[in-house]
Amino acid sequence: MIDIDAIFAADRQNPPRERSLPWPETRGGLTVVVEPKPHWASDMRAFRSDAREYCTYADWTENGARARFFGHVDTCGDDLVRKARTRVASEIANGLWN
Repeated sequence: MIDIDAIFAADRQNPPRERSLPWPETRGGLTVVVEPKPHWASDMRAFRSDAREYCTYADWTENGARARFFGHVDTCGDDLVRKARTRVASEIANGLWN
């Protein structure tokens, strides 16, 4: 039986550009959750964990906590993780993970 934490841990073994689940990163005392890159996007986004703000992953990797963040109407990093965990739990319940 595989669990949600094991699935997230296995995904983090991949390089950032190949991950399919969000993951936290901390730099300069600020924690963000990185959203995996969709096929159509030019870069990933890093959402602040506790605020509805995001920046580009390139800006985050270069500048850390000094990255330029923009407001986002409905998503923060904690929301991304919660939604991903719910989706994986649903997939486990439906027998898609063995």
